[in-house]
Amino acid sequence: MVMLASFLKDPEFANVDSSENESVPFKGTILRTKSGKFASSISEPCVSCTTFNILAPIYKRLDQQNQSVRESDFRAFWLARNERIVDWLLYESSSIICLQEFWVGNEELVQMYEQRLGAARYDTFTLARTNNRGDGLLIAVHKDYFRILNYKELLFNDFGDRVAQLLHVQSVIPFSKDDDTEQEILIVNTHLLFPHDSSLSIVRLHQVYKILQYLETYQRENKLSEAPVILCGDWNGSKRGHVYKFLRSQGFVSSYDIAHEYTDSDHKWVSHLNHRGNICGVDFIWLRNPNKSIKPLKISWAEAAFGIIKYQLEKASLDEKDAFDFLRGDNNGNYITYSAFCDALKQLNLTGLSFQETKELWVQADVDGNGVLDYDEFKRIWSSTCPVHMDEDNNLEDSNDGSMKEAIGLAVKNAMLFPREVERGIWPENYHLSDHARLTALFSPVRLMSTPQKL
Repeated sequence: MVMLASFLKDPEFANVDSSENESVPFKGTILRTKSGKFASSISEPCVSCTTFNILAPIYKRLDQQNQSVRESDFRAFWLARNERIVDWLLYESSSIICLQEFWVGNEELVQMYEQRLGAARYDTFTLARTNNRGDGLLIAVHKDYFRILNYKELLFNDFGDRVAQLLHVQSVIPFSKDDDTEQEILIVNTHLLFPHDSSLSIVRLHQVYKILQYLETYQRENKLSEAPVILCGDWNGSKRGHVYKFLRSQGFVSSYDIAHEYTDSDHKWVSHLNHRGNICGVDFIWLRNPNKSIKPLKISWAEAAFGIIKYQLEKASLDEKDAFDFLRGDNNGNYITYSAFCDALKQLNLTGLSFQETKELWVQADVDGNGVLDYDEFKRIWSSTCPVHMDEDNNLEDSNDGSMKEAIGLAVKNAMLFPREVERGIWPENYHLSDHARLTALFSPVRLMSTPQKL
């Protein structure tokens, strides 16, 4: 029991988490100025959002020598750590809280969160992963900031039993001083599949595609084309990955990177120490404002999927011509058949798509619709580009005459990671609250000129 004794001495279970002693988070509407100091913003309404993978006790290993020993076996440990997590969440008092790896399988823990957050005037919603995996998601919204208009649950029903929550809220206080309109916002909370190997990259990408499809449908059915969208969660992929690029192609920006003026190629921060001992930046709060002109979702999805196919082909040391020959298979003609395309995906171990999903991808590649891909059509796969078909799915086309319309969006005022060392790419050894850092972003309303989009 030496391991247990040392665990009890962990500073995480002291009154103050030593790793965060000098990194007090902003509370309410506290802003960090360029000089690094903090100042309160009272002149404008602000909305804060926190995302945090809190590491479910069923996954938290207590003994590296014996991987079967988990925190879930020791009530004092998981209860103390999660009480501490709630302490920090209540101290920050974010308008929106999104948690991943929430231990929905433990009634005592669920009740503790619901009671403490409820007492602090939060509405809470929990969602378990499918097939009784034990953990899931929690999303909480402060009643002083938002009223709930609708809550939806999205079950991917694919490998990994992943899920997502969609919350449709309305501001309690008008965002604009000149207009008493109560702004509506869509909030999504999710936790994508961990990329155990490269074959799962297309599965993870498709999980995001499902979320965006659901969002698009919900916005269309509820006439919400002018509502800002916030996507929160553990995306299990960095800024170098296909998921990041896909979301960027759909008009989303990383709030942390915007706040710190980082480009897509900057990789200065981390947010996760994974089970392999690697540190990486995988936790994001994405924002999309209504003034973003975006490609049709199907086109962006196909281009992202083709990018993964090309990546796998290049990983196999195939150049453009060799890749075409590989996809052509045993066919003697100078074209690729659908069956050969499917066989090639299997050989590349990209098997996470259904028959219908694979067929839709093929349709995007087969531009002339003759049932085969010639070399010119293959080159679109290689360059990861698709032609935009001017049809009912084309949300680049204006919904009326293309006139500009004023809308209310959100501007990123600040964003911070805790513990603060992770902002410099360092994982502090004395931080044990989770294997993820906590990310909080602060937004303020901004007037935008928007061209109405077809959804």
